[in-house]
Amino acid sequence: MGVDKSQRIGVLMGGLSAEHDVSIKSGTAVLAALLEKGWDAVAVKVDAELPMTLRRERIDVAWLALHGQFGEDGCVQGMLELMRIPYTGSGVLASATAMDKISTKRLLQDSGIPMPQDRVWRGGDDFPRAVRFPVVAKFPEGGSTLGLCICQDAPDLKEALQELSQLGAQVLLEQFVAGMEITVAVLDGHAFPSVGIVPVSGTFDYEAKYSKGKTVYQVPARVSPDVDRAARQYALQAYKILGLHGVARADFIVDAEGVPWFLEINTLPGMTSTSLSPMAASLEGMDFPSLVEAILAGARCEKQPAIDDKDP
Repeated sequence: MGVDKSQRIGVLMGGLSAEHDVSIKSGTAVLAALLEKGWDAVAVKVDAELPMTLRRERIDVAWLALHGQFGEDGCVQGMLELMRIPYTGSGVLASATAMDKISTKRLLQDSGIPMPQDRVWRGGDDFPRAVRFPVVAKFPEGGSTLGLCICQDAPDLKEALQELSQLGAQVLLEQFVAGMEITVAVLDGHAFPSVGIVPVSGTFDYEAKYSKGKTVYQVPARVSPDVDRAARQYALQAYKILGLHGVARADFIVDAEGVPWFLEINTLPGMTSTSLSPMAASLEGMDFPSLVEAILAGARCEKQPAIDDKDP
């Protein structure tokens, strides 16, 4: 379906995850951009009363500015499908799959996309043996670099496993790849040029990501045309294999040999005027309000009901 200016747009923000505050920043920026473009748009703070709020506010289309669990993982998407409210971004299954780094890597394992070797540790398992340090320990459903530890030795790893097992039953242990981090944004099957990420501290953690002056962004990334081309190709492959829709952002580490190693893909990336996906879009002349509007144009319900929900 198409979206037109007779419809009321709800910008869903906040939510129940640890990324609540980041989501509020994204949603506030998106709302301002939609209003600038002349849309009838309102902020919708996401909590347990969300279905009632959507009805009360007479929302026709949902612009999802959520991040993390209960927003990026298919939960809200499933509710919107039941309510028959079109929404931006990927559908239920694709959102859930991409949110889980283990599921993502398993689906991409035969794609030819370079990925760090990994193993999965589950709560109650013995301490992992034959680990090559440094190793990266991740909560598989974490975002905004939350739930990520770079472990230099066994005591570091033991502490990380104790900490991460509080977040969920599984921990992803990944080969550490040294190099420069770059990211590639994809919008409706088109990959934008890569953007480079150079944290002042050397580690792109939560503080580096969201504290002013802690990270230098290269727009575009200072990599060779071949590396940029490869990263864009891999991002687009992952986007298609996972069945994504709307905007998504794939993150890579480029090693000393110029190989871009795929780390993850985000289905609802940060959306402020200084976020990575808007930076990438700006390289092709698309300003922030135009990007927000382009994402809105792709809003849809993925599934079609077999029966009329108004039937008795």
